[in-house]
Amino acid sequence: MYKLNMMRRAIGTAAIVLLFATAAHAQQQGRIRGQVEKVDGATYVLKSRDGTTLNVKLADDARVSALEKASLADIKTDTFIGIAGMPKPDDSIEAFSIHIFLPAQRGVVPDRHGPWDARPNSTMTNAYVTSMVKEKDGEVLTVKYKDGEKKIVVTPQTVIAAAAPAKKEEIKAGTPIIIFGWDKQADGSVLAKTLYIGRNVAPAM
Repeated sequence: MYKLNMMRRAIGTAAIVLLFATAAHAQQQGRIRGQVEKVDGATYVLKSRDGTTLNVKLADDARVSALEKASLADIKTDTFIGIAGMPKPDDSIEAFSIHIFLPAQRGVVPDRHGPWDARPNSTMTNAYVTSMVKEKDGEVLTVKYKDGEKKIVVTPQTVIAAAAPAKKEEIKAGTPIIIFGWDKQADGSVLAKTLYIGRNVAPAM
């Protein structure tokens, strides 16, 4: 039983690694964010963030992972994290979302900084924490990635989550999701290939 559980955990971790590797090369049409309104057989009726309704089906080999609620206490020096945030005039970034990568994702998911589509002018930084300091604006993390480093301001409003394995059976009415890889179908629906579900936290990235 122990070996079986370890095998299942390894498979789940591998799926998350693949998800983030796919996300690093996400399709040009961007990501789809929303909440499942209802499940109609194999179709998930999704209310997207802009208020439109979309029919979503899962590919047979769809990779489903979860984001679980975490806290600043779960972030340590050398933790590999992804930061979605808004650039500030002093070149620091105010984070509205931080997700903690699994150890297996180190060296697989590229450490980098670039534009992001969660909010206008937002950025995504995948980087390693080198220091944490309490300042007047909040907790300030210094993070390093391949081509540089950034100061990250963490506020009480910053949503912090950790990646975890998940199953498609968890997707029900009310489930918040973010779809990274997808194809548009001839009937106007979307075939989802890689996605996150929010498990006790809504994905904010």
